[in-house]
Amino acid sequence: MQITYDPAKRATTLRERELDFEDAAEVFAGKHTVEPRFMSAGYLRGRMVVLVWAPTENGRRIISMRYCHAKEEKYWREVLT
Repeated sequence: MQITYDPAKRATTLRERELDFEDAAEVFAGKHTVEPRFMSAGYLRGRMVVLVWAPTENGRRIISMRYCHAKEEKYWREVLT
């Protein structure tokens, strides 16, 4: 299985958390679990936000929510039209 990642994010994670994305194959090779997550973008009081969420039996569980930066907002506006 091919595993890809952003080299800059790898470097940051290695520096800040002492975890190396290069070691991810070891996690996937052993017993592990996967949780589906979705990303949605929309407007909240006139500003665009991005939500990361997971479906639950009774609805949706919000994992994170933040305002979009300019580049993201441009991308999501194109998707929404």
